[in-house]
Amino acid sequence: MAEYGYIRISSKDQNPARQFDAMENRGILSRNIYVDRQSGKDFDRPEYQRLLKKLKNEDLLVVKSIDRLGRNYDEILEQWRVITKEKQTNIEILDMPLLNTASEQDGLTGKLIVDLVLQLLAYVAETERDFIRQRQSEGIEAAMARGVMFGRPRLGVTPNFEEAYTAWKNGIINSRKAAEIAGMSHSTFYRRCKEVEM
Repeated sequence: MAEYGYIRISSKDQNPARQFDAMENRGILSRNIYVDRQSGKDFDRPEYQRLLKKLKNEDLLVVKSIDRLGRNYDEILEQWRVITKEKQTNIEILDMPLLNTASEQDGLTGKLIVDLVLQLLAYVAETERDFIRQRQSEGIEAAMARGVMFGRPRLGVTPNFEEAYTAWKNGIINSRKAAEIAGMSHSTFYRRCKEVEM
């Protein structure tokens, strides 16, 4: 049986020292610690994928906290299933011992308790995402009712637009030159021309 540690930090700015210290205190050998420096939005991470290939029956995966594993609870549940059911590997979350699959708790196997707790966490996370989406939607509706405009402000026509448009329309210059004279990007000039011609 081998013991592995997994560390994830969200960006190159963050310092993984706290997680390394926790692994060291837990007795995980430095050669068995895998580190990813990227977002937790999915599990497409090189070191995590390397670690997943290493895990075998009765091995132990140690993570400091559940959010270091990932942010998306649907994907955490799927990875948890792969690790504990397919690979038959145990998981230990240092900050949440209730999620440790290797322990016995009140006569029930840790895996049963863990499955229930993870389902609950996934439900809470999904409910919170729904609340956030609802609050955003309500906030946007309220702002629009007050006349707040979203998106980049629309550029009006420039003082030289009329001259540039006429020269382009008469075939004296091409549209790129006309946009330059009008002081607009080519796509904006073209949009304004379409509006004039409507």
